Amino acid sequence: MAGDPYKELGVSRGATADEIKKAFRKLAKELHPDKNPGNTAADERFKRITAAFDLLGDKEKRAKYDRGEIDADGREQFRGFGGGPGGGATGSPFGHGGGQRGGFENIDLDELFGGMFGGGARSGGARGGFSPRGADVKATLEISLEDSISGATRRIQFSDGRTLDVAIPKGAADGQVIRLRGQGAPGPSGRSEAGDALITLKIAPHPVFQREGADLTMDLPVTLSDAVLGGKAPVRTPEGTVSMTIPPGSSSGKVLRLKGRGAFVGGKRGDLLARLMIQLPDEVDEGLKRLAQEMRDRGAYRPWRD
Repeated sequence: MAGDPYKELGVSRGATADEIKKAFRKLAKELHPDKNPGNTAADERFKRITAAFDLLGDKEKRAKYDRGEIDADGREQFRGFGGGPGGGATGSPFGHGGGQRGGFENIDLDELFGGMFGGGARSGGARGGFSPRGADVKATLEISLEDSISGATRRIQFSDGRTLDVAIPKGAADGQVIRLRGQGAPGPSGRSEAGDALITLKIAPHPVFQREGADLTMDLPVTLSDAVLGGKAPVRTPEGTVSMTIPPGSSSGKVLRLKGRGAFVGGKRGDLLARLMIQLPDEVDEGLKRLAQEMRDRGAYRPWRD
């Protein structure tokens, strides 16, 4: 016959359900047969604490035990016609007096142990075993380059209609996988641990920037006057627009660098490379035409070689 289930678990009679569950989890991790192969004493103790939890972890059984209606093995207590314990036992969790189901029937050990025994480990002599863990689900989430650099929260919808908010970490890489624990398929038993959601990040092509490793490149249109005389030009970056100084006498194709404004690779951020592109107005006025004609007539400037 089992002893006092409260003493077996080391809890008081006024313990809450969470306290009972916590006590069982701690003892079960220490005494589980997979961690104590060949240890008969640990195996027997594991059976006793499991039987104790099978009783105290069930609200109705615990209430009956506290009222004296059943004993620690789950057998009914008869008080009429002699006052002692009688027959008609319901059977203990490990088959005492009637061969009832194994003690793990009402216990989700995979949920209690957090999968520490791999979900399919043996039950150490008790029938029923672990409740298998739910399957992982996979999905791809397309994010912008700006999201990958600065971080963001984006919503994803799965094929079953569920939606989840995914936190994109700062400096996320293309192809990086984010694991959302417990957001996968539910366990087959309905009570066992759900699987995880594995979200693969895909950085979408950008209309302005091109990636070259950790560096970003872009074309920066500048006016003819700024190219000749120097000036300031607005430059778009992943965090917003900044002003860039254009040196006097800058030609199309000249590359200017903004340090630390690129993408992330291996946790390190690259630079933004702006390639100057001299852009004429849509309609060239007479003054600009006269200037160009004078330069041609002087013949002083020939960028090509004969």
